[in-house]
Amino acid sequence: MSNVSYYTAEGLKKLKEELNHLRDVERPRASQAIADARDKGDLSENAEYDAAKEAQGHLELKIAKLEETLANARLIDESQLDTSKVLVLSTVKLRNKQNGMEMTYTLVAESEADLKAGKISVTSPIGKGLLGKKVGETAEIKVPNGTLKLEILEISRK
Repeated sequence: MSNVSYYTAEGLKKLKEELNHLRDVERPRASQAIADARDKGDLSENAEYDAAKEAQGHLELKIAKLEETLANARLIDESQLDTSKVLVLSTVKLRNKQNGMEMTYTLVAESEADLKAGKISVTSPIGKGLLGKKVGETAEIKVPNGTLKLEILEISRK
């Protein structure tokens, strides 16, 4: 079953760059490491050759996963997003009802999440809890240490 993910233009560009780097730089490097190890003699007792083959296997798996992700990636047209409710790529200003603290997050695809940059995944507990909510509503989100009550103050697009 394909798993469609939605990306910003920036996120999609980063995925493509990573895939190209793995194909164009890392794959030839792995092949060269195998060739170098093969030249060192008897393959049955060559740990360096085994390690190089295993590293190549991991690299090929990573490339295959990235290719699958890109095949199922969809670009989000940010101009068509509705700002009346929380959706992917919404920037949401929240107030924690327990402590009064205000915070702002942008909901993004899982692979683009970066808490330091204020980007949280739509698949995270908080992201899931905010989806579909409107300004003035309170999202009650179950987290490991209880229930988080977040009031939605503002919804916008960057």
